[in-house]
Formats: sequence, structure tokens, C-alpha cells
Amino acid sequence: MALAAALLGWLFDGAEMGVFSMVGRQAIKDLLQQQAAASATAGSAATVSEGTIAIWFGVVTAGFLVGAATGGVLFGWLGDRIGRVRAMTLSILTYALFTGLCGTVSSAWQLGTLRFIAALGMGGEWSLGVALVMEIWPNRSRAFMAGLIGAAGNAGYLLVGAVGLVLNATLAGLSTRAADAGVPQDWIDWLVANGGWRLLMMCGTAPALLTFLVRLFVPESERWEQERDRGATNHWATRDLLAVIAGALGPALIIFLWAPRSEPLAVWLRAVGTVAGLVIATLGYTFPVVRYVRRQAAATGANASLLVRPTLGRMLLAAGLSGIALLGTWGAAQWVPTWADKITGGQVHVKEYALMCSAAGAIVGTILAALAGDLFGRRWTYVLLCVLSLGSAVWMYQFHTEYNARFLVATFLLGGCTASFYGWLPLYLPELFRTAVRATGQGFGFNFGRILAAVGALQTGNLVRAFEGDVTLAGMTLAGGYPLAGTTMSLIYLVGIAFIWLAPETKGQPLPE
Repeated sequence: MALAAALLGWLFDGAEMGVFSMVGRQAIKDLLQQQAAASATAGSAATVSEGTIAIWFGVVTAGFLVGAATGGVLFGWLGDRIGRVRAMTLSILTYALFTGLCGTVSSAWQLGTLRFIAALGMGGEWSLGVALVMEIWPNRSRAFMAGLIGAAGNAGYLLVGAVGLVLNATLAGLSTRAADAGVPQDWIDWLVANGGWRLLMMCGTAPALLTFLVRLFVPESERWEQERDRGATNHWATRDLLAVIAGALGPALIIFLWAPRSEPLAVWLRAVGTVAGLVIATLGYTFPVVRYVRRQAAATGANASLLVRPTLGRMLLAAGLSGIALLGTWGAAQWVPTWADKITGGQVHVKEYALMCSAAGAIVGTILAALAGDLFGRRWTYVLLCVLSLGSAVWMYQFHTEYNARFLVATFLLGGCTASFYGWLPLYLPELFRTAVRATGQGFGFNFGRILAAVGALQTGNLVRAFEGDVTLAGMTLAGGYPLAGTTMSLIYLVGIAFIWLAPETKGQPLPE
């Protein structure tokens, strides 16, 4: 039951994330055009450039990633304090309700705000579900469980693509039936406009029903219960969460600096502000764990420094490994449905098929990556995933500039390679932390990586605007716009090939107690 609930939680988590990849461009274009129409003078056309849409897409995506990072710490803390199951229930309820509310917005800023709040629950559900499953299932099953975790999340992307296809096919019939039922025509037009993106967002409330299953049937982790019974969970203090809220101001500063404005800020100011924002987030998000370890050391008479330094070091290590993977995904791979929509001029079903091909590849990739980690070792597998992801991204973006069958094959391979990390990370991150801080530690590690990815998502939008045309480099012509932006962001995998050698090899070792 624990595995079933966690897999369903990740499935819907993936669906909530995937819905914006599919309809985000449509939603932002719709909202910005409404705003432009309201401010346009009589007789003038209300137009919005593709560059502006891309930047707003990046801003909303960045806000989502920051929310997930914050939620990973908040709900991870809650999972270590009150238990994995109760905290997971709250996280699912949060992302379900606020994703549904995204269908009611009237501006891009409102959409970004609600996506941020929904992401709090999504970030928390990942860390809590991983901790619960890895603590309940035996060590020999960890690799397969990690693969299932990654596959379930990407099955959610596949699900939302299928729902989008059904919605497009039935939209006209839904409008007719709603009118026959007496629904005002203004409401119908509002709901079904621009491909019915509002309806698809509202479908996001469905996972709220899962919370009843979790609370009624899912057992708590015995490892956590043992920590609670010996009093270890009492060292968590609610007041420490104020530091997390303060830490969220750092990423908020980064988004503010890179958000669209009539007069862009100086590059040096944005660079300095970005570094400052990352420092603020790091200090704020790690504060609860540092304080917990110090209290625990004081209660047991241990040397606090000997406990704080390795724990904090592994949290930062996990953040770096996750950040590289997430930056590659959100800075490059997640833009494929948006790009497909752009090159076909909004052709029906294009985004859905692109998203579903990417998700299908990701399901295969996550399972294979987890099994490879158990076979070849954690570090060499990470290197292999980086090489494959970089190669598939360059091949996708620079050799497929038309939407056809080859485009979808390349999308499948790109999804499989770049998402394979999400089978590797659930295997490796729990092995870095002991039970008392596992949910918070891996929640910080995986989700703080989303802040790094948020910075990348913001840059992708700016790169799209900067490279509107093709670019010639060393005698080679590179396709501009989305392809060149995606290719540039995929170079982060070169950093990953070197960074992984700072991490310990944990193959064959049990979870730390």
C-alpha cells in the first residue's frame, strides 16, 4: 500500500508538472494578449512577441522550481517531524488544489503565484515518497524501487498528454452539452478558449482524492517510528522554519531580477543579485537541519561539528548533482513541446504527441538508469547519463528543425536520456543521509537543485530572444531560437561529468541508520 500510494502520488506529481509544459505557452500567450488588448489604443493590434512569451514561460517555470525547492525543505521537515505519511497527505492536497486554481487566473503573475504554491506540495511529495518507500522496502530492492519512482513521475507526463488529446477531441461536444445544460455562453467561451487550457489545469484537482487512500491504508515507516520512540524527532523546532521562509526570498530576488520589464537591468547587477540569492537560499534552507543536528548533539553529548559538517556537505553535494540533472531538463528538454507548438504554428495535437513521446522515453530511461546504477556503480552511471543526455540534446535540437516522425523519435530519446537521472537520484540520495534527517536532507538536495534549474530556465527564455536567427560558429551553422537555446543549456552535462567524482560510491551499502 505504501508503494501504491507513493507511485500514484508521483504519477499525479508528474502530471501536474507536465501540464504546464504542454499548455504553458498557450496560457501565457492568452493571458498576455488579454492584457495587451486591454491596454491597446483603439484601432491598434494587440500582439505579443515570441521572445516575450518565452521569457514569461521561463519566469513562471522558475517560480514553480523555486516553490518545489521550498516545499522540499518544508514538507521534508514535516516528514521528519510528524511522519512520512501525514506529511505526504498534506503535500498531495496542496499541489492538487492549487494546480486546479491555476485554471481561474486572469494574468501571468497570478498563474506564476499559484504555480509556486502548488509546487510546494510537489517538491514535498517527492522527498517524502522516496523516504517512505526506501525505508520500508529491503536493500536488495532499492534499485528497482528507484526506477519505479522515476517511471511513475514520467507516467504522469504521459497521462496528461493523453488527457490533452481527449480534451481536444471532445472540446466542441463539451461546449454544446454545457450550453444545453444552461451554462452561460460567456463562461463556456472562457473555459474552452485557446485549446481549453483552463479546463486541463482544473483537472489537476483530481489527485486530492488520493489523500483519503494515503491516510486510511498506508503504513508509517518503522524506521521513522523508531526515531520518534527514542525522542529524536523532538529536536526539530517549528521556529526554524522562519529561516526557510527567509531563504525563499533569495530565489524570489533572482526571479525579480530576470523578470520581463520595459528597461532591462544591467547584466552585472543581475549576476551579483543571482549569486546573492543563491547564498540566501542556501543559508535559509539548511538552517533547520543545522539547528536540529546541534540540538541532537547537545542531547547526546556528541561533538556538534562532527555531525554538522558531513550532513551539510552531503546536502550541498546532493544539491549539485540534482541541479545539474534538473538544469538540463528544465533548461533544455522541457522546451520541446513549446518548440513543437511554435514550429507548427499551433497545430492540433502537436504538443500532446511531443510530451507523450518524451514521457514514454523517460519511463524507459529511469528504470534502466536505476538498474545501471546497481550494476556499474553510482558514479560511472552518472557519467554515462551525462554523456547520453548531452548527445541526445544536440542531436534533437540541431538536426530536427521540422515536426515529423524523426522529430518524435528524437524527442523519445531526449526524454529517455535526460529523465534517466530521476531513476538514479531516488537510488542515490537516500544513501547519503541517516534516517533522522533523510526526508529533509534529500528534500533539500533534490529540490534545491530546482533553484539552480530555475536560473537556467530564466536564461533559456533570454537565449531564445537573443538568438532569434541562425548562428554560424567555427564554420558550422546552428539553428537559432529554441534549438540554440536548448543546445546551449545542455552543456551543463559537461559539468556533471566532473562533479560526480566528488561524491562517495555507495553501491552495495545499506541505508545509513
